[in-house]
Amino acid sequence: MFRRLFSNSLSQVKTRRMTTTQAPTASFSRKWRGAALAYLLVAPPLLLMVLLIFIPALQSIARTLTISVDGVPGFSLSRYTAFFSDPISVNNLIFTFQVTLLTLAAIFVVCFPLALYLRFSSGRIASIVQILALFPLFVPGIILCYALIRFLGTRGTLDTVLSLIGITGYRTPYLKPDAIIIGLVWEAIPFTVLVLTAGLRQVSDSLIESARDVGADDWTIFRRIILPLIARPALIAFSLNFLGIFGSYTIPYLLGPAAPQMMGVFMQQTFGQYRRPDEAETQAVITFIICAFIGFLYVRTVARQRITHEKDE
Repeated sequence: MFRRLFSNSLSQVKTRRMTTTQAPTASFSRKWRGAALAYLLVAPPLLLMVLLIFIPALQSIARTLTISVDGVPGFSLSRYTAFFSDPISVNNLIFTFQVTLLTLAAIFVVCFPLALYLRFSSGRIASIVQILALFPLFVPGIILCYALIRFLGTRGTLDTVLSLIGITGYRTPYLKPDAIIIGLVWEAIPFTVLVLTAGLRQVSDSLIESARDVGADDWTIFRRIILPLIARPALIAFSLNFLGIFGSYTIPYLLGPAAPQMMGVFMQQTFGQYRRPDEAETQAVITFIICAFIGFLYVRTVARQRITHEKDE
């Protein structure tokens, strides 16, 4: 009897040991399969991005830093020296920065009040405003350009309406930097409003009501609560709009002046009209380096936001 009880208890102990040793193994295998599946799903777009973006970019950078002397390739900064020694190239780069920064400022002046209104308002008027704010999303860029030409150009719709009410001396912004800014702001309104409105959703109504209960006015709520919580979404909108504006082509080409030119138009004309692919590649690399720095800010902001969200959970 005692032997039977001892053998049963011993077998139970062995069974428990086997189950305890098998449980971590099974858990580890499940985690390994999940990680492998995740990497397998990420692999195709990552491989496509490496093949179509990173490798060509690295090859272009290597070509712009290489020059052949008597058939022997060597390191050289002559292409970049030539770019920054050329007044036209430098003026086009400065002009691109000016248009980009002015456009970004105009975008936030227009879109931030819209986002605030859509976040804290409801009803039919708010729905109409939201539809109007998202309408440019469905208008192709080239159609927008020709519509602005007909509206803003000499003897266009705006000039005709002003003449009818007795206002003369209208000067069209068409073929000037102002037209580029107007077109780019119109094009960026939907995306910016969506990003800022999504960021303002982080501001809960209970938080605002609590602040008002302790005597905070609207300006204090805006400065102490809304602005800190909207900083990251605003930086994301700034980064993505900067990338789109700095490398834009269609709107600056159709609405902007012949000189100076934004970098997208300048690159196309250098490559297509002047037949200077080496100089166009140098311009593209400089544009890529500037945009890569802004892209780094975007990736850093998104990564920090994700880490903060995981810590909160």
